[in-house]
Amino acid sequence: MAAAAAAAGDGDEHLLSLFASALSHRRFGDQELRLLDAALSAGADVPSLLHTRSSARCLLRKAAAQAFSSVPDLGTTLSTADFFARAFALAGDVESCLAMRYEALLLRQAEYSDDLHLQVSNEEWLTFAKDSLDNGFYTIASKAFANALVRIDPNHPGYLDSTNSILKKDKINDISGLQNLAKSLSALRSVQAQSAEYMKRKALGVDEKCNLHLKKTKLPGSSMFRLGIKTRNIQKLRCSRESNL
Repeated sequence: MAAAAAAAGDGDEHLLSLFASALSHRRFGDQELRLLDAALSAGADVPSLLHTRSSARCLLRKAAAQAFSSVPDLGTTLSTADFFARAFALAGDVESCLAMRYEALLLRQAEYSDDLHLQVSNEEWLTFAKDSLDNGFYTIASKAFANALVRIDPNHPGYLDSTNSILKKDKINDISGLQNLAKSLSALRSVQAQSAEYMKRKALGVDEKCNLHLKKTKLPGSSMFRLGIKTRNIQKLRCSRESNL
């Protein structure tokens, strides 16, 4: 049983090593994603699976930083971002996955706004915004919903036109409602963070006051103790003198 677990552990480490080698040679394709998926599934038990997933996340973050330090062209940048978004999703790194998707959307919006095939659609922004909202990234979700609303501008060609104003109005209301929800949740989180920070400072303040109070009470106590000894010695000395007399 133990031997089988060890063999499985060696298997996922070997597969992860092969995946790391592929990344170092800038191979970012479907074959590499299948290799990553196999490595993440090769663990014999839950602890080994979690360990492999954690190692994969660290590997991907380092590899992504290196990959984007030098990219030859815009097309390669977008395909690389798509690869890492999918890889982070496999590894369960939601935050990094969303970050990759967001950067790719912003890049396409900036560079391909006039290209009907590569420009970012309203549905893409909306899907990304909902994913961000569902995973607790409220600030980014709010920005994405704002971009989705811009895409429904009647002056923008290729999207909801003025002949279907009722549908357009309903969609705008739905997106605006989700955007307001994201803003509210973001503000609530901010308030909660500020409250937690305030309570932390308050607790520290209470501790400091308690320590200060203890220090203050120790000083009079020690003085009274010394005074008591001195008084007792004086009394003994007086009694001794009276006895001698």
